Amino acid sequence: MSKLDYNIAMELVRVTESAALSAAAFIGTGDKNGGDKAAVDGMRESLRYIDVHGTIIIGEGEKDDAPMLYNGETVGNGNGPRVDIAVDPVEGTNLLALGRPNAIATIAASD
Repeated sequence: MSKLDYNIAMELVRVTESAALSAAAFIGTGDKNGGDKAAVDGMRESLRYIDVHGTIIIGEGEKDDAPMLYNGETVGNGNGPRVDIAVDPVEGTNLLALGRPNAIATIAASD
């Protein structure tokens, strides 16, 4: 069994849930950047409490200068295993801003 088996899956569910709930205030407002920033802030805050020493290896902040979690950024509380993390706090910012369905928050971790 991997060091990640301590039920990190439920912790990651909470992280994406935090991103989604934070972005929800922007549904249908036309403000895709505001929704993206809210999701990032929610995700970053939730990541602080997870028992991992994580490094973002896939994030879009550097690619499009969005308010995103950046490649190389350290996340987690540092008390657990070292993990690589891929994130997209809002996939479908236009969908969110227009109030359409199927915008999602995504995260993946690997040791």
